[in-house]
Amino acid sequence: MDILHRDDDLLVLNKAPGVLSQPDGTGDADVVTLAKDKLREEGESDPFIGLTHRLDRPTSGVLVVALSSESARIISRQFRERNVEKEYLAVVEGVLSGAGRWTDYIAKPGRAPRIVPADDPEGKRAVLSWQAVGQAEDRTLLKVQLETGRPHQIRLQCAERGHHVLGDIRHGSSVEIDGRNLALHHAMLRLEHPSTHRMETFRAPLPAHWTRVLTPDLQRAVERATA
Repeated sequence: MDILHRDDDLLVLNKAPGVLSQPDGTGDADVVTLAKDKLREEGESDPFIGLTHRLDRPTSGVLVVALSSESARIISRQFRERNVEKEYLAVVEGVLSGAGRWTDYIAKPGRAPRIVPADDPEGKRAVLSWQAVGQAEDRTLLKVQLETGRPHQIRLQCAERGHHVLGDIRHGSSVEIDGRNLALHHAMLRLEHPSTHRMETFRAPLPAHWTRVLTPDLQRAVERATA
């Protein structure tokens, strides 16, 4: 695991693409099990691991794990009350410029998230803000701030407008990276520390597979966006 920060309350990871946030019955690698195994190796017989939020399996980036039930309660409340800042980087198909805010409704019938009309009884409001920070070869690098946290939210809202996240074959991308991963990364998370009550900012570097989608111009845009 790529550990970004660790103290008595928190374990902050840069989740690798392809790793599950929690067990799903497949037996594939997941953050909860990996974190427990690591703490057991360090001598803790029954470590507490509290998953306070999730990332889609093919999405990489900052993931916060609580190391006590009290920390899990405090951090989960921040996510629930939307008192955290979440910033993603995404490379999408097509050219976008400027900035904007998108509002849609997402339902999850049969565990398959999709955008639905506003009056759908299963639909939940999904809101994000975006800024185009670079364009090259009919691709755009977006900086995305999530105001809500719905399943596949960024992927679905981009696809709805014809700007599919690169590699997201499931939602209609025509560009395959490696058949498994996406050009979607949770680059920054800002929250209040459960013990010190100071605002803490955690940043995660991009995974290796992004080298397949970043042209030199987009690489420079990433550097500007994360400076």
